[in-house]
Amino acid sequence: MPSNETYANGSSNGTSAHSFPPGIHVPSLTWFKNDSDQEIDWDVQDEHFEFLISNGLHGIVIAGTNGEAATLSSAEKTQLVQKARKAAQRLNRGDLSITVGGVAGCTRDAIQQTIDAKAAGANAYLALVPSYFHFAMDQDAIVAFFQELADGSPIPIVIYNFPNVVAGLDINSEMLDILGKHKNIVAVKLTCGGIAKVSRISASFRKSEFVALAGQSDWLIPALSVGAVGTITGVANLYPKTCIHLFNLYQQGKYDEASALQIKLSVTEWGFGKGGINGTKYVVSHKRGYPESSSDCRRPYPRYTDEEKRKWVVNQVSGLDEIEASL
Repeated sequence: MPSNETYANGSSNGTSAHSFPPGIHVPSLTWFKNDSDQEIDWDVQDEHFEFLISNGLHGIVIAGTNGEAATLSSAEKTQLVQKARKAAQRLNRGDLSITVGGVAGCTRDAIQQTIDAKAAGANAYLALVPSYFHFAMDQDAIVAFFQELADGSPIPIVIYNFPNVVAGLDINSEMLDILGKHKNIVAVKLTCGGIAKVSRISASFRKSEFVALAGQSDWLIPALSVGAVGTITGVANLYPKTCIHLFNLYQQGKYDEASALQIKLSVTEWGFGKGGINGTKYVVSHKRGYPESSSDCRRPYPRYTDEEKRKWVVNQVSGLDEIEASL
């Protein structure tokens, strides 16, 4: 099992120049059985982990938004991390970066989740702002939450800025400038789409201190151009090689090719985004050949049964099929 030490300031993961591993990280889907208990379907889950890891992704996020974090128990998250790590070791990628997503109502719970994550073998913890008492979570309260979480966590913290799922609470650049100075806060995932925040982070921090990640792949190239180090994207659940190819094209200075592929990928990203988590699970299971019965989200998230929506999402994302097959 790899070291769980902080990525920055020297790491066994070979990412000492960066506070968080650069590249394409995938928020892995979580697959459930079609029964009254909706237990995790471990056969499909193992197959999906093998698909993701074998295609060279730079990291996996367990229990992110696409992984239905709010529906998973601590024990299930532990099992998911352990399964992903075993799959990585089996595929000679034992040092794969694994980040665990967290949904907590209080600081105490969030800290305990980081402790559980480290014990399971995770490298980092992706933290949302607690939002049940959103009316009390002003700027000072949000900053204090992340600082206390980072103080108590045995693994690095990645801030997850996703206002749509936390009652509109947004982590602005002033807050990021404060939080990025904490030695155990290494990155922010910007699902807010705030590319100007990427620029301001680049202006304030070295890559070994604090970095930004695009929250979607449809603005990866613009984000990289102003200092982002990668993305956490649900599209990589189906098109991992295409996402990696896009990242590599930019790193190689092939900007025209990268721009052309970015435009194509943005069409697919819209399919995943508009389809939602249940639409994403449907189209991934449909195109990967997984049992359709395993693609429902945990209740009460509605099923994706409308035939017109199903046809639309398949058509919308399929523009990358030939590219993925060619890589």
